[in-house]
Amino acid sequence: MTVDRNGRPLDDKQENASFLRFLYGNPAGRILLRLFTSRFLSRLVGGYMNSRLSSGRAKKCMKAYGVKTEELEKESFRSFNEFFTRKKKPEFIRVDADPLSFPSPADSRLTVVRLKDGNAFPVKGAPYTAKDLLSDEKEAEAYRDGWAFVFRLAPSDYHRYVYPDGGTECGRKFIPGVLHTVSPVATDIMPVFHRNCREKTFLETDHFGRIAFVEVGAMMVGKICNRPEKENARFERGEEKGYFAFGGSTIVVLFRDGSVLPDGDILKNSNDGNETYVRLGESVAKAACAGS
Repeated sequence: MTVDRNGRPLDDKQENASFLRFLYGNPAGRILLRLFTSRFLSRLVGGYMNSRLSSGRAKKCMKAYGVKTEELEKESFRSFNEFFTRKKKPEFIRVDADPLSFPSPADSRLTVVRLKDGNAFPVKGAPYTAKDLLSDEKEAEAYRDGWAFVFRLAPSDYHRYVYPDGGTECGRKFIPGVLHTVSPVATDIMPVFHRNCREKTFLETDHFGRIAFVEVGAMMVGKICNRPEKENARFERGEEKGYFAFGGSTIVVLFRDGSVLPDGDILKNSNDGNETYVRLGESVAKAACAGS
C-alpha cells in the first residue's frame, strides 16, 4: 500500500495490473514473460513511443495524470516519450536546502530498509543483497549494516531525477540484464531489481559519505539516460543527473553504516510494509551527524 507522510492511504492504481498478474501469476503468462522482459521488445515499443503515432497517447495521459503544463518547459509533445521525459522549468524544481537533509532524488514511492546480516535487505518480502544489486562483492562490503533507500517511480511520475547532495562522481558502470516490471505485482513475489538492466554510480557526497546510486530499468524501460560521465567532476545538490525513458522505474540508494538517519514517519511506514509517496526534493532523511 502507498501512504502519504501522515500515514493516510493513497489511491495508487497500478496500470495494466490484470495483465501483469497474468504474466507473473499464471503458468501460461510466464511463457510470454521472457518476451516481455527482453530488451528487444523494449526497443521495439520504444520506437513506437518515440514516433508521432504515439502523440495521442501523450494527450490522454496528460489529462489522466493531471499534469500542470504551466510548470513545464514545453506544453505540447510530438510523441509519448517526449511527454514522458518532459522537463520542468527550473523554478518548479524545489530541493530542500538544509545541507544535512537528504532530499528525494525523484517523485516516487519510498521504502527504507536496514541492511541485515551483512548486506541483505528484503523489499516487499523479496530478498536482495547489495552484492547482487551492485554485481560486485567488494563494492557491496562497504555498505555492510548500512541502509537501502528504494525509490519506485510509477508511469504517472515525473521521470527526471537529481543529485541529492553536492559531491563528485567516483565511477559508473552499466550492468546488462532483462526488464521486469517494478510494479508490486512482480516485486512482491520475486527479486527483480538485480535481474534488470541497471546503472550504478558511486557518489562521494559532501554530507553522506560515499553512496551507491543505482538506476534500475523496468519493463519497456530499456533506456537509462544519465548525463555524460566525468570522473571526479563536481555536481551540486538538485542538479539533474538523468532521466528514464518510457515506463516505470526505480532508484536504489545504498548508504554506509552510520551515515544517514531515515525520517521517522518513512521508517515506520516501511516497517509496516507500506511505501511512502514523496516528491522530488522533499527531505526524507538526515545526515547521521545531525542526530548527534
